[in-house]
Amino acid sequence: MSTRGPRLEFAVGAFLVLALGSLLVLAIASTNGRFGMARDSYALTARFTQIGQLRPNAPVKIGGVTVGRVSGIDLDPVKFDSIVTLAIDGRFAEIPIDTSAGILTGGLLGESYVGLQVGGDMEVLKPGEEIVFTTPAVDLMQMVGKYMFSGGGDDAPAATAPGGQTPDDSGETAPQGEPAPPAIPAPEQGTTP
Repeated sequence: MSTRGPRLEFAVGAFLVLALGSLLVLAIASTNGRFGMARDSYALTARFTQIGQLRPNAPVKIGGVTVGRVSGIDLDPVKFDSIVTLAIDGRFAEIPIDTSAGILTGGLLGESYVGLQVGGDMEVLKPGEEIVFTTPAVDLMQMVGKYMFSGGGDDAPAATAPGGQTPDDSGETAPQGEPAPPAIPAPEQGTTP
């Protein structure tokens, strides 16, 4: 028969305390220390045509500093725009009315967030008002797809005139392989050359 010594019981107890402590740290980190107790905040709304990967609880930032969270995302049944509700911390109650909002991404594959560009108007946004100036999210995969499948740009060869000559900007033709002579600008009206 094996007997449990005090050292083994202490080691198991210490392991359990460390495991529970690490779970508590994980819970605090995932809720940003809020634990369901909302700070003093007020709501603003913004209307976007495309929100990309924006999710509720995404940060709202001004100059890289988090000033709030996305509290809700709804769809306007008439215009089919996304209406994003922002919960702004009460400490930042002086946001000018001409502030613009854009959906940005932290890095190439980072999380989406709402970035606010503060305007210069003296009048401030009041709780419940809408941020009028918005920029939709940029869909990186859609842009890459358009670039890849469109042929990569305007690299089409120049049109060739009869006789193997290519037209230049002045409408004159030059033999292929030779540079076109520089175009002489027309004299201005009322002057002599």
